[in-house]
Amino acid sequence: MPVQSLASRLQSALCDNEVLAKQFGTVEVYWGGSLAEQIEFLAKGIADLILSKDNIMEAMMAESTQNYMPLIGYPSYTAFFISSREKPKIEKAYFLDKKIGLVDYPTSRSGHILPKQVFKQLDIDVSALSIVYASSHSALRDLLSKGEVDIIASYWQEHDQQRFSKNYITPIADNVSGSKWYIKMSDENTDLACSLQNSVNDVVNDMQSNYFSSLKHYWQCMTPPYGFIEVKNDEA
Repeated sequence: MPVQSLASRLQSALCDNEVLAKQFGTVEVYWGGSLAEQIEFLAKGIADLILSKDNIMEAMMAESTQNYMPLIGYPSYTAFFISSREKPKIEKAYFLDKKIGLVDYPTSRSGHILPKQVFKQLDIDVSALSIVYASSHSALRDLLSKGEVDIIASYWQEHDQQRFSKNYITPIADNVSGSKWYIKMSDENTDLACSLQNSVNDVVNDMQSNYFSSLKHYWQCMTPPYGFIEVKNDEA
């Protein structure tokens, strides 16, 4: 997974999980890995649980070759440029004299991929820009709040209104599909799937983020028989 704070919380939750205690001897959590490392984890089926993007899973054919199945999905969202002093403009001249905060994680759409696509569309050489990379979206917000950058690229959360103004955000792209947690399911291990779904849900909701709280569950775990909820073609 991408950030240490999430990794630490999830590790604690999984170590306290009774179902995992019956099936596994230890819990190993990896965070901050590069895209190449994530691809290796998927290609070799190393991870029992992984947070990834749809496009990466499709490119690796990880669902068919390694039996990965979606567990929990983050909602679709809008990506924004966010400033603390003015409404950002999607203009070449606007970005040239700004300090721009991006996430130092090449698979982050709102914090890395989409803003760089905007720069390319505006015919801006990225090397000509003053870009400051942060380890997470939270760290980006700290940089903006401290005035260490002029704008950041991220998603908008309602509690961002406490530090920034909603009048000073400009959309980059709408309906950006969120990441998903995937479980490696070589057997019909529904107890494990439901237990992991509950643990991930509790950890993510505890982060008190409106974006993260609207989770889509892919397993029916309320009443027996438990099982995977088939995704309709128009929802895929």
